Amino acid sequence: MKDNFSTRSAEYARFRPGYPAALFDFLFEKCHAFERAWDCATGNGQMAAVLAERFREVEATDISENQLKNAIPKPNIRYRVEAAEATTFPDHSFDLVTVGQAAHWFDFGRFYPELRRIVKPGAVLALVGYKLLRIDADTDALIDRLYRDVLGHYWDAERRHVDAAYTSIPFPFPEIPFPGFSMDYTWSKAQFAGYLGTWSALRHFEQKNGFSPLDETFQAALNRVWADGEIKTVRFPIFGRVARIV
Repeated sequence: MKDNFSTRSAEYARFRPGYPAALFDFLFEKCHAFERAWDCATGNGQMAAVLAERFREVEATDISENQLKNAIPKPNIRYRVEAAEATTFPDHSFDLVTVGQAAHWFDFGRFYPELRRIVKPGAVLALVGYKLLRIDADTDALIDRLYRDVLGHYWDAERRHVDAAYTSIPFPFPEIPFPGFSMDYTWSKAQFAGYLGTWSALRHFEQKNGFSPLDETFQAALNRVWADGEIKTVRFPIFGRVARIV
């Protein structure tokens, strides 16, 4: 699994979107028990923190030690550095497994056998993520130009699975229909720019070219569609694939 997020873990924790309460309500309705949950590839623990409100114990793993240093602390969450495909958990440990905006990085030929080993019969698996953010017509056009025209060749190949809302990944389980959700924020222009700075393709661009694509030209274009002091509604459409493992 690639580690694209260790170098800017603090920014990731500050600007990356979370997930709506309705998503967790949907998942909790499917769970038979609330003893132990595993938030795999937890990042800064956004999902783990919500799971901890319902589960007695939450295990949260990531390959990035820096990400875990910025994770949300709770007494019933245990963070540890481990890969998704090879864990130290005992057999039949978990009632729910969640993966937020990370499953596209996995080696599924190794992850799914490991998953089957450590879940309880009837446990729920949820691979969730979010699509490209939407704001308004003018700002969306600027986002799309940056995403596709400027950074298109700098995205890792696995990004195609996010663009396809995970319909392109293997999923060898009877699927539970996933409702539509979104995560909505009210952001300033600075918050929007901060979020763009967490994109992995942007860092790849900087490493190759020695400058940021969020340069004066981009800032001028942004200023034309987003006034200083203006607050806009930002929407992240949520997608997911959910199953009960039997």
